[in-house]
Amino acid sequence: MQRHGSVLGLSEEGKAEYRRLHAEVWPGVLRKITECGIRNYSIFLKEPENLLFSYFEYHGADLAADMAKMAEDPETQRWWAVCMPLQRPLETRAEGEWWAEMTEVFHHD
Repeated sequence: MQRHGSVLGLSEEGKAEYRRLHAEVWPGVLRKITECGIRNYSIFLKEPENLLFSYFEYHGADLAADMAKMAEDPETQRWWAVCMPLQRPLETRAEGEWWAEMTEVFHHD
């Protein structure tokens, strides 16, 4: 199992819509997340900075392949098309990232 944390900005004008969307995530999107080995997935909002923090645990053998499978899913693509205009990626993110991946510095079970 691998733990992943990432961060992303959220527009002030998109905050209410983002909350509404995530209160009722489309069932097909949730199924694809599970199918791709992602468990214990949470998104937190830090206000007033409007930063989103994402945490998930990956239970698979090939994260890159599972993320590619998710990206190829038509319903997930439609979901991202609705959510991405509300988001503000960090300027410091790595090339190719939308959510900026974070480095784990501490964990305790």
